[in-house]
Formats: sequence, C-alpha cells, structure tokens
Amino acid sequence: MGKQEDFVLRALEEREVRFVRLWFTDVLGFLKSVAVAPAELDNAFDEGIGFDGSAIEGFARVYEADMLLLPDPSTFQILPWRGGGDGPATARMFCDVVMPDGSPSYSDPRYVLKRTLSKAADKGFTFYTHPEIEFYLFKDSPQAGVDPVPVDRSGFFDHTAQSHGSDFRREAITMLEAMGISVEFSHHEGGPGQQEIDLRYADALSTADNIMTFRTVIREVALGQGIWASFMPKPFTTHPGSGMHTHVSLFEGDQNAFYEAGAEYQLSQTGRRFIAGVLRHAPEISVVTNQWVNSYKRMMFGGEAPSYICWGHNNRSAMVRVPMYKPLKGNSTRVELRSLDAACNPYLAFAAVLAAGMKGIEEGYELPREAEDDVWALSERERKNLGIEPLPHNLNEAIQIAERSELLAETLGENVFDYFLRNKRAEWDEYRGQVSVFERDQMLPVI
Repeated sequence: MGKQEDFVLRALEEREVRFVRLWFTDVLGFLKSVAVAPAELDNAFDEGIGFDGSAIEGFARVYEADMLLLPDPSTFQILPWRGGGDGPATARMFCDVVMPDGSPSYSDPRYVLKRTLSKAADKGFTFYTHPEIEFYLFKDSPQAGVDPVPVDRSGFFDHTAQSHGSDFRREAITMLEAMGISVEFSHHEGGPGQQEIDLRYADALSTADNIMTFRTVIREVALGQGIWASFMPKPFTTHPGSGMHTHVSLFEGDQNAFYEAGAEYQLSQTGRRFIAGVLRHAPEISVVTNQWVNSYKRMMFGGEAPSYICWGHNNRSAMVRVPMYKPLKGNSTRVELRSLDAACNPYLAFAAVLAAGMKGIEEGYELPREAEDDVWALSERERKNLGIEPLPHNLNEAIQIAERSELLAETLGENVFDYFLRNKRAEWDEYRGQVSVFERDQMLPVI
C-alpha cells in the first residue's frame, strides 16, 4: 500500500469519517455512487469493491456483469455538505472500474480519457484544460408541462443588491474550495438566472473529476437554498444557452508547447496543428462534445455558441478562439474551444478533443485561413467562399457523421462507441416522434 492510501486511512480516523462514497460515471456521464464503511477501504484499495456492471448504462452485458471499483486515493475529499463539524463526516473518492482479473474496463469513461492521455504522454505531452461552466438557477424543481422560472431577471455581469445569484455563487465557491477545487472567476451570465463559474487550469483528468464534483456541488447548494440548478444546454427559446467554453493547452515538461516567441499570435506550429486537428474532426466528435438533442438548439442562433467550423484570434463567433497573448506569460498561451456544452460527459469530451488535436499534430495538418469577421453576419455564400463549413445541425446529423469516424471509434473503444451511438439513436428516435407545443400552436388554429 502506498503513501496516498496510508494518508486516506489516517484521515478517515482523524476526521471521524463515517461513510465513504465511491464515485464513478456511466457512459452518458451520470454520476454513480456507492457508500462503504471506512473499515472496508483497506481491502478496497487492494482488491476493489464488486458491483453488477450490467445495471449501469453501457458498462456490461448480463453474462459479463461482475466488475470492481478501485478507489483513486488522490481524489479523497470530505463532502462539506454531509456531516462535519461536531458530527461524523462523509468523504468521497473517484474510482477506476476494472474487471475481475484487474484489467481496466473498456466501458469506463475515466479509463477512456486516461488511455488517450497516456497516448499523448508517449509523445511527450501533458494536456491541460480550464472550463468556464454555465448553468441556470430556477425558483422551483422542474414539473412536466410547466415553464421554469429563473431566480432573477439580471443580465451579463450585473451586480444586483441582495442578489440570489451572488449569494449562491459565494456559497458554491466556498464549498468547491473546501474540496480542493480552485475557482478563478464567477459572475452572472447573459440569461435571467444564468450563472458562470470558471475552474482553474488543471490536467484534463483532474478537471474531468472536478466537473463531475462541480455539478454535484451546484445541485446540493441549490437544493439547500430551496431552488433548482440545471446544466441543460438550452432551457429557453429566447435566452442564451449554457455552454462550457474550455481553454486547452499542451505542455512538454514545464514548457507550453503552444507558445513560440515571435510567431503570429505567439502560437507555435504544434498549437496551429492542434487547432487544425480539432477543426477537421469537429463534425465527428460533435456527438460527444454536444451529446443531447437539446445541445444543437443552443448552437442554432449565434451569440456565444458557434455553429460553424472555423478559428479566429479573439473572435468570439468562431468555434476555436486564440485569446490575446499576455506579454511575458508564454505559459498562458492556449486555445479556447467554444462548442462544448455543460451537459457533456467530460471524460469522453476531453478524450475526443485531445485525440483530434493530436491527430493534427501527428499528421501535420495545415491550419485553414483565419476567420476575421463575425461568422454569423456573413451570408451562406460568403461562408462557402471562405471555406467555412457548418457543424452538425442536429443530433441525427452528428450521429450519422460519428458512425463513419475511425478517429472516434478508436478513441472511445468498441464498447463505448457502440453503446453511446445506440443510445443517441434511441434518443433521437424518441424525440422526433414527439408532438411539440409549437406544432399545436401553429397548426390547430388554422388546419
């Protein structure tokens, strides 16, 4: 047993931890949890905790159901909303899912990302990510057929006296930092009741774990305040959707591989080829970065959400933005991916983005011409003349493109690739059979 495991076992006793929650995610990105007594952890570190994988979305067929959870001691944290103070505490750890023989489960999204990171590490690269996570706060829990009511009517960066949103953000950030998750910025976003909290840069695996924790913390704080939080990409027709703009960079040791002094925008050839890879494969990975029917409604009408495959320097209408360079801060050179939404599975999304970027580096993709204009203000003919192609218009298009993608199949692995696309096809079939309020309002009065 290593030092980290010893630290966890000591902390359980010192902090009077009564329950330990073992967390993992299914293929769609929903958090799963099983609670164990502290006395079981010593054995869990050595042998794992068994569970029925066939009961988890996308994990296993009935005849190969036995799986094990191996806790990752580096992710140990006390849950600040459970116990603590004078009473017994509850802790959590993320887990890797393995087979009875100890081999990794190919259906574990966390393993999909770890495998992709390992391939990049073999080339000398470490992948860092920094997400800007948007979400809405509503006055009540959702009810079928009832429109949600935001907690406020404020707008972008608004500072409102006794604002529910600012009090919420303060409590949420305090709780996140108590769990070791650093926050850079927070503010009210453009929609009524819409918030944004930006997490500090970290390696992609830590960031994905942090995003899963973030979603849980946000929901717990909301419920504690008698309101409801949602990461739905587009809850309103007339208000902005919730994205997860993600800044990414590759490091070689301590050096930012995207930085080159004197180059245009201080962006190295490695950085340019990474962007080229993301752009070329964007349609293929869209089903993962934007995995829900509702995701594509966020990207239909411009604003902060891109619909077209292009890049630009400080161009917020582009899918990939190269932020302004900060003098004497070469290690801050990065690119911002603006297509991801807050409801994706972060393990699969980061794996797909990294695989696309690495493909561009390995095969020497040429970066296309920069988009200097507001892409949304251009006509279809102007976009076509500039070689700017659209992202998939809906989930069905994204599925059809993904089905032909060798890159996505290789990145996700056969198990995840097959299950994920079958699930998405079922979601699309169910959606297209629904009769909407819009259809009834348009047709019943006149036909």
